[in-house]
Amino acid sequence: MALDGTSFPGENTPISFPHWQEALFQGAIPPELQDSFRSAIAAFLHHCRRENAPATVVSAKQYLEAHGFGPHAETRRALRWFFRAAAAAAEADTTPDHAGAEHSRTLRGRSPLPSTPPPAAQDLGGADWERDLIGTLRKKGFLWRTETTYRQWAERFAQHLQPRSPYAADGSDVASFLSKLAIEHRASASTQKQALNALMFLLKEALRRDPGEIDFHRAFARRRVPTVLTRDECQRLFSQLPGTSRLMAELMYGAGLRLMELLRLRVHHLDLDRGQLKVFAGKGDKDRITVLPESLKPKLLEQLERLAPLFRADRESGLPGVWLPEGLDRKYGRAGEQWEWQWLFPSRETALDPASGQRRRHHVLDGTFQNAIRAAAGSAGIAKRVTPHVLRHSFATHLLESGVDIRTVQDLLGHESVETTQIYTHVMQKPGLGVRSPFDLLKTESTPRMPNAGPQRP
Repeated sequence: MALDGTSFPGENTPISFPHWQEALFQGAIPPELQDSFRSAIAAFLHHCRRENAPATVVSAKQYLEAHGFGPHAETRRALRWFFRAAAAAAEADTTPDHAGAEHSRTLRGRSPLPSTPPPAAQDLGGADWERDLIGTLRKKGFLWRTETTYRQWAERFAQHLQPRSPYAADGSDVASFLSKLAIEHRASASTQKQALNALMFLLKEALRRDPGEIDFHRAFARRRVPTVLTRDECQRLFSQLPGTSRLMAELMYGAGLRLMELLRLRVHHLDLDRGQLKVFAGKGDKDRITVLPESLKPKLLEQLERLAPLFRADRESGLPGVWLPEGLDRKYGRAGEQWEWQWLFPSRETALDPASGQRRRHHVLDGTFQNAIRAAAGSAGIAKRVTPHVLRHSFATHLLESGVDIRTVQDLLGHESVETTQIYTHVMQKPGLGVRSPFDLLKTESTPRMPNAGPQRP
């Protein structure tokens, strides 16, 4: 993404543009694009907040690449406007004055998102409804990712309600917003469901309002066939990954893990003697035990040996312990400094904790691993859209092809319903009872042609 000649201090210079929303709505952007531009910019800034990264041209490029936004994507256009407007405001010093910004914030009932995110302890929101939402989320101990997602949907809902406040919203407002997502924005069923959950939490839990019955146009639930690698493609993919990235990919495939389940593994989740891998607080906040590949035990022992000096160095330097869920952190305040709670795949550098503002060691970022998988698939010449989750799809499909019963696969994957697991029966190499294509039968059972004996005389 380029600034197209617009003067700017540098691609690594953090942006400070707190009044970008006012500039967007007062600028030359067509009204029909303002809402989508605002949503795209807000999503990028929430991404920066979640990753503890400043809003720079470099981070925007990485964000666009990680999410697959092409050269003509609207998100790319929105971020291009954002950086141009920020540069112009910095040069001309024409950003709205403080009083004007406060007046605009009062009229809209919301506050601009900061371009350089402060720690959560300081980021308590602007409008009263936003403060109520943040306070309720933190009292209930929601994860930081969930908080940012719910806040993003609440921001979009508040924009939809203008000039009314979310305190005046009811079920019909939620229904119109969800219907707009499905009809105008062509949102998927999962996206619409996520928005519904966020808005129900906003109204019921944070604002103490009863939305009543909600009748909305539901997004079409598309049945997607999962992408699956062959065993040979898995080997080729692994061979293109270096060091720890390879071990992470092999473990994700070998145990059937989701991406965040892999990244959040801690030392005590490994049970090498019993050949088990414990997954805590997986999707739906459920725990499960899955298989630990026997052939990966030596590599995992080497990984633990490599982590020991890093762990000792962090303790000697007085670095705070690793992040713990809120309940555990209250009950066992020093547990994050103990060996068994350390991340199995820690990041090389320390980072600021978005919740506390403390600098501590986090696990490997999801974007880093996703980029590594994508690059390895290209180097291996795999002509499929390969993401980390494809390794989980391949785990399930290869087990079914090997004759493992579907109920066992369901338990290993942590699926609530066997119907979810059945999707993999459609991509097995030999679906059904070894069905063969009729074309193969035609080729093998065709009758040999009789030699040409020439024209027959009557």
